Amino acid sequence: MYKPVFNKREVFYFTHFQRKGYSLFACLGREVLIGTLSVATLTHATAGPKCTETQPADSCTASKEVMLDGISITGSRAPLALGQAARMVTVLDREDIACAPVQSVNDLLKYVTGVDVRQRGAMGAQTDISVRGGTHEQVTILLNGINICDPQSGHNTMDLPVDITGIERIEVLEGPAGRIFGTSSLLGAINIVTRTPQTSSADVHIEGGSYGYVKGGGRVNVKSGRTNNQLSAGYARSDGYSRSKAGNLNTDYSGAKAFYQGGYDDGSVRISWHAGIADKGWGSSTFYASSKWQADNQYEHTTKIYTAIQAEMTSGDFHFRPSIYWNQNRDRYEGYRGEAAKMKYNYNRCDVYGLNLNSYFDWAAGRTAVGAELRNEDLVSGNLGEPLPRTHHIAGTDRDYTLGVNRTNISAHLEHNILLNRFTLSAGFVAVKNTWSNMNFSIYPGIDASYRIGRHWKVYASYNTSLRMPSFTEMYYKLQGHQADPHLKPEEMQAMEAGVKYLGEAVQARLSVYRHHGKNMIDWIMDTRKGSNADWQSVNHTKINSTGLEAGIDIDFRRLLPGQRWLKSINTAYSCIYQDKDLEEGIVSQYALEYLKHKFVAGMQFCLWRQLGLGVNYRFQDRVGTYIDFTGQACGYKPYALWDARLSWNAPHYKLYAEANNLMNKKDYADYGNVVQPGTWITIGAALHFNL
Repeated sequence: MYKPVFNKREVFYFTHFQRKGYSLFACLGREVLIGTLSVATLTHATAGPKCTETQPADSCTASKEVMLDGISITGSRAPLALGQAARMVTVLDREDIACAPVQSVNDLLKYVTGVDVRQRGAMGAQTDISVRGGTHEQVTILLNGINICDPQSGHNTMDLPVDITGIERIEVLEGPAGRIFGTSSLLGAINIVTRTPQTSSADVHIEGGSYGYVKGGGRVNVKSGRTNNQLSAGYARSDGYSRSKAGNLNTDYSGAKAFYQGGYDDGSVRISWHAGIADKGWGSSTFYASSKWQADNQYEHTTKIYTAIQAEMTSGDFHFRPSIYWNQNRDRYEGYRGEAAKMKYNYNRCDVYGLNLNSYFDWAAGRTAVGAELRNEDLVSGNLGEPLPRTHHIAGTDRDYTLGVNRTNISAHLEHNILLNRFTLSAGFVAVKNTWSNMNFSIYPGIDASYRIGRHWKVYASYNTSLRMPSFTEMYYKLQGHQADPHLKPEEMQAMEAGVKYLGEAVQARLSVYRHHGKNMIDWIMDTRKGSNADWQSVNHTKINSTGLEAGIDIDFRRLLPGQRWLKSINTAYSCIYQDKDLEEGIVSQYALEYLKHKFVAGMQFCLWRQLGLGVNYRFQDRVGTYIDFTGQACGYKPYALWDARLSWNAPHYKLYAEANNLMNKKDYADYGNVVQPGTWITIGAALHFNL
């Protein structure tokens, strides 16, 4: 999945703003300075859909022309020359997305080595995403560079307003990103960048498969002069793959989404905006059940609204990039589906308002970035928070929001970059203050260095720090055997990383090692020695230290053996993590100490005949940790391996495809204890493209 690129030519300055149409560029043989980050690993989206198409041979320095939008996942606050960066960024481009046997972003991220995708419901119904042994609360999720994390809980952050068919690429930054994104980016960041076609066009798609699964949607893009406007919408549903003890549906889901985005560019001012909504309900089966509460007919419904407007204004060597956004997250959780009298429903509404003021400028000593961010998080709830001075009515019910929390995060950053011929040094810090914890301004520094050896080799090293404020659920949830602590301290992380990369014409390889030192890490734990009186409690662990290794190799057989046409590529990657924090005897961890000790992923792409392509993916996972089963016994997670495949016919204006997930029909595996997983899932579909 890693496709690194170096360019070493006449410098061309490209001042980004996110993924807009104006930001597509052909570097025409010149080195490109991309306005946002040190990007260590970038991909280029191939245009031709035919599997018989081959790419011309090239070298690492006179190489692939990069056709990319502005990059939002960054290892630096200021734009650096391509190939000079120290941070590692994984980019899944449109080709990766098109070839993968997946129906959601959640499923696609399973093939990223350092990402742990803990699935409760299939097809993206409910999934927790984490990075490098962390939890689902410790990673920042962004949509076109805008932070869309839900401070109430990270469980539903991946409810996106855009379908996977409308995504241009996904960028994954592994490791602490505090000086880039402030709070919540304790162990990394994932940015979902939506498509912005450069011509007026339209697309429609429909697919269906096992367990009553049906999904359909479409997109219309209108390009006119300096403006571009696009509207997309979709709907999906499934009966689910299991039933409750009473025989009712309990993993079914249905939902709709709509997304509008636009842009304006007159050469000196670039403006982009988006607005979207995702509305979804799903049977939660035993998702949050325990030995004390074995409900198997839970249900949840969420409605999420996303809005943002961003701009970039250039005046000589000074670049000013403001953005403002508002996101709203509503959810209704039913412990017993449709039985409010048996257990009162939990209602929550969280509004997040943000303002970013970023800038950078060049001077004799290098390139300097400076800026600030203000983010307000406001929750009103039926069961989370402190008593409100004035209640708020819950629409569509006879109840009121009686509890709530409001906190504001203020941060300022400063960074300086020294750029030499083969060497790059980037250093800076972020100063953070949060109003709820009454914390003083705290400084979190970071430094990255990289050195290019010859044409194909690069070494890098970094030291970064970050923090994360506790979620509102971790602070206040006190139902069904859970006891939260409103006085939790922020988590803090220090991380060192070093690595080497080889970037050849047909073979690309990388190896990295890292050491994380976490302080005040937050988790839910249970002391099983208390027997039936044991509750899950949110606590700060004193320390968790992690040591990890990641390695991978990608082989492009179209370049390595251009005489053959049937084998396109082979990609393999492996990661391992060791954590030296051990809990006391009888203590069970729910999240923080359950991590993927070993993960191996591999993929092969074939061209069977003309436009007929086949992709086969393999994934092996070995998870550390235990869970309490419904008999009250502590059980360890078992390693498992899954095979997925996708067969597709790709024509210029249409494609037909069939996918199979879990080909071997494996059923005795779990990402979470007591949550049943589906067997083989078959999907067939078609997509049409029209030029307007």
